[in-house]
Amino acid sequence: MNNHYNEFETVIGLEVHIELSTQTKIFCGCSTKFGSEVNSQICPVCMGMPGTLPTLNKKVVEYAVKVAVATNCNITKKCLFDRKNYFYPDNPQNYQISQLYLPICTNGFLEINNENICKKIGIHEIHMEEDAGKLIHDEALGKSYVDYNRAGVPLIEIVTEADFRSADEVILFLEKLRLIIQYLEVSDCKLNEGSMRVDINLSVRKTGESEYGTRTEMKNLNSFRAIKRAIESETKRQVDIILNKEEVILETRRWDDSKGESYSMRSKEDARDYRYFPEPDLMPINISGDYIEYIKTNLPEFRDEKIERYVKEYDIPKYDAEIITSEKALANLFEETVLCGANPKKVSNYIMGETLKLMKEREIEAEQISFSPNNLACLIDLDDRKVINSTVAKEVFVKVFDEDINPVQYVNEHGLAQNNDADELTEIIEKVLDNNAQSVSDYLNGKDRAIGYLVGQTMKETKGKANPELVKEILKKSLENRRGVGV
Repeated sequence: MNNHYNEFETVIGLEVHIELSTQTKIFCGCSTKFGSEVNSQICPVCMGMPGTLPTLNKKVVEYAVKVAVATNCNITKKCLFDRKNYFYPDNPQNYQISQLYLPICTNGFLEINNENICKKIGIHEIHMEEDAGKLIHDEALGKSYVDYNRAGVPLIEIVTEADFRSADEVILFLEKLRLIIQYLEVSDCKLNEGSMRVDINLSVRKTGESEYGTRTEMKNLNSFRAIKRAIESETKRQVDIILNKEEVILETRRWDDSKGESYSMRSKEDARDYRYFPEPDLMPINISGDYIEYIKTNLPEFRDEKIERYVKEYDIPKYDAEIITSEKALANLFEETVLCGANPKKVSNYIMGETLKLMKEREIEAEQISFSPNNLACLIDLDDRKVINSTVAKEVFVKVFDEDINPVQYVNEHGLAQNNDADELTEIIEKVLDNNAQSVSDYLNGKDRAIGYLVGQTMKETKGKANPELVKEILKKSLENRRGVGV
């Protein structure tokens, strides 16, 4: 990269929209279920019909306060809703009920650790609002359609200070925020489904300057990878503009991840363009100190606390604990399997090894894991008691992962139980030795590795059902017996 790029500093602030996982919308009783038939979850209220009135969903306030406490925010004990006026096809009321003047949370922060340097990222505010519908564009027909199922789904918008200086810092913050919200169980934060949406406000300035440059806002970022690429691309674009003695335009841009570039959507609006005024159909929200204290005392155990407890209580390595707690669904699976009586370290091994491997192969998220902790615990028990060997255990786990089968029943039905009959195995091993004279000779002449081949041949003869440890033990005895008779 041209050395001139090193003369500039990137300044970034985020607007993070989180869809809350309430059963119903923020101002009406319509379902918020994702993936339903288009326009099947609407009513006169969320469609903005004349004469209808909104009724606030109390759960939305509870979830917003939980996030506020977890992100060290001040809570506005008397807050209001406002009308944000704009016309767009996916906005049936021609206004959005949001918060401008008295948002529910202000002045918070999260700390991130980048290369062992701790940095505090300020949170300017968190406010509640309703989501808009979704536009669906049919380029072949040249038409656009609107699905209003999402209109009225409750959102919180988390607005950070412009404290980020790199894409890496942004990703660290978003990963931490996402985990906090998932552990709170107020949203699943799935970027691919739009329940977590990130807008990036970015400008560049000469290193050492205090004045901000002209910023742009980038939208349509549906993965952490896309966010990182978009930041790097927009930084380079703005530096190139400045180096060419041109001016960066204040605008909203749309990121195209397939092309790896952004393009202009519209000029950037400010609060005046939206003609905000207090929402006349909703009363002020009064939040008591007792209610805030109740929320604080009932917060769940977060990741850092779980890591510390897992190491202490379950005696597993910190590395294991960090991997397991990186997804709430994995942490739940671990704890519930241990509660079923399984050895914690063996549960950890199955999650970190076979589970993560199959998740990658099946291209699924941790939330999509469908097998029961009890079936995983049963499989570990079969392995512990030497009913099946480790090779068969891995094969059975694939069936557990994909179909949630009962491992005990499956092993019995398919005759997969381990062969621990020493007499029967001795007979098989003698035949293997007779048929592999060269390997026997190699072993007796000091080539210890030859026994590995003989173990493999024995396992092949038993169709993988033999106890490998017992096979190795009998093999050694049989080989030494042959040494004694000069074979």
